[in-house]
Formats: sequence, structure tokens, C-alpha cells
Amino acid sequence: QVQVQEAGGRLERPGDALRLSCGASGRTYDDAAMGWFRQPPGKEREFLAAIRWIGGRTLYNDAVKGRFTISRDNAKNTVWLQMNSLDPEDTAVYYCAAGPFMRRAVNEWPSWGQGTQVTVSS
Repeated sequence: QVQVQEAGGRLERPGDALRLSCGASGRTYDDAAMGWFRQPPGKEREFLAAIRWIGGRTLYNDAVKGRFTISRDNAKNTVWLQMNSLDPEDTAVYYCAAGPFMRRAVNEWPSWGQGTQVTVSS
């Protein structure tokens, strides 16, 4: 089973940029896509972006499209989430997930990391 691990969360000031990383070890054919999600305090987990390992096709939540960018390096089994112009409303635990398809629904992703905290505050 794929193991997913996020890294890079920290305290940032409004307007700053931050890049999160996600390592995926033990990938199989069933782990064709990777996704980024976040869960703000007291709210439900929400889809941000997804990418396919083969071909690099991407899918975004319209709310972050143009400000967040997902990318991957197949050789390193790593996916990144570049976040620009951070706002306090971006404060959340950010999760990486692996699955067979790019889907917006949380329950469509079978494998999850533990999450990494991003706090945006002045």
C-alpha cells in the first residue's frame, strides 16, 4: 500500500508564498493520481488540486486556481503544492492523498498522509 507523507507546513505572513511537498512510496498502478486537500479549523476537508503521474494532467478547485499550482516529479515520487499570495483564510491542515482517479470528493481517495499545518497570520 502506498505511503504518503506531507512536509513543509509552517507559519507564514499574509502575502507570502509557500511550497508543500508530498512523498509517495510504494506506489502501485492503483495510485495513478495524487491530490491536495485542506481542512480549516472547524470546517470540512476540501479538495484543492490533483495531478496524474502519467501525463501530468491537473484538476483544480476553482477557488484556488491561479494562486495554487500542483506539480510532480515522477523520478522522486514527489508532488508539490505551490501556494502564492497566502491569506489568513488559507490557515488549515493540508493533506496529500493517493488514488486511482482525480476526484474532488474526499471519500474517493483511499490513501492519506497525516497532514501538515499551515498558519497564515501577521
